[in-house]
Amino acid sequence: MSDAHINHPARPKVSRWHDPGEPPPVVGKRKKEPEENKEDKRDKDDDKSSNKKRASQTASTNRSSDLYETIEKIGEGTYGSVYKARCRENNQLVALKKLKLESETEGFPITSIRESITLLKGKHPNVINVQEIVFSKSLDHVYIVMDYMDRDLKSLMHDMKRPFKMAEIKLLMTQIIEAVAHLHNNWIIHRDLKTSNLLIHKGVLKLGDFGLAREYGSPLKQYTNKVVTLWYRAPELLLNTGKYSTPIDVWSIGCIFGELLLQKPLFPGQSEIQQIDLIFKALGSPSEDLWPEYEKIRLVQKVKFPHYKYNRLLDMLDDRKALSDKGFHLWNKLLAYDPGVKSGSDKQSIRPTHRITAEHALKHEFFQEEPKPIHPSLFPTWPKDSSRS
Repeated sequence: MSDAHINHPARPKVSRWHDPGEPPPVVGKRKKEPEENKEDKRDKDDDKSSNKKRASQTASTNRSSDLYETIEKIGEGTYGSVYKARCRENNQLVALKKLKLESETEGFPITSIRESITLLKGKHPNVINVQEIVFSKSLDHVYIVMDYMDRDLKSLMHDMKRPFKMAEIKLLMTQIIEAVAHLHNNWIIHRDLKTSNLLIHKGVLKLGDFGLAREYGSPLKQYTNKVVTLWYRAPELLLNTGKYSTPIDVWSIGCIFGELLLQKPLFPGQSEIQQIDLIFKALGSPSEDLWPEYEKIRLVQKVKFPHYKYNRLLDMLDDRKALSDKGFHLWNKLLAYDPGVKSGSDKQSIRPTHRITAEHALKHEFFQEEPKPIHPSLFPTWPKDSSRS
């Protein structure tokens, strides 16, 4: 981003280079979806009969969960518990996600159907792989069988004994962006990107937990804004601007990039208001130049937010020289206020201030300059901290 779009206190001048136009991630024409009326209904009213049919086609109805031996519980999510397990047939380690059914009046939970189908549609080397769906013999429990990964990025950062080197950060970032670009090109928004949902095994990163993931279409539907863990939530969600799309995932990537650089959460707010304040304080308050739609947001017209003049993102680093000009440019583009999507439109405009797309972030010069991303086989490992529960 050119310095014309960010107010900085005195600091070394950032080099400039050309920004290619960044159109929305379109890979072909998509059938238009009809608008709905009620927001809650919009976010829950997938075609249930269609989804159930597709899920039943996915499930291996002739295979039982007894084929897997549970070793230990390794996670608990909103929609189910995750276990480390071993396949009795081939001795292979897997992750077994036991889905919660008790809150569903119609049996198989629609959220779990959504997650299963999204994972199957989103197959990619950097997206967690679903091997199969199995049922208990009594048919009262459903399990998603996935590839087993050693740990998540959050726990790795807790246990590691030193900061990441830039070549290691680039390896992680390219894999995250590869996964997200693949989802967006297949009309999927993840809606819950965070370090605990990024799984790592031998230097290979895979995106997991698709419980909040949604397919999107044209025109955009108005989904609930109560998605994405607070620390990784984009301004358009915090300010409840209305319709949103893939740029919310890109903002989360920018927060994760900052977390890799700082070795701690970038914007650790305890409430939505504090979260907005932390963002404004770091990036400078939005202006008409930075976010043309900002003054039209209803909440902005009602609430007077503190005004911060400068972008102090670079000041948050212990060593300002640790990040190159091109790295700083990418960081700002990932965290641009302007999502490039106007309320009521599925079109992402081409403005110099708008948030970069995942597809264009992959091509950013930051990943071409030295040091280059290391090979996954060279990624360091640290033993898990046994003192943590």
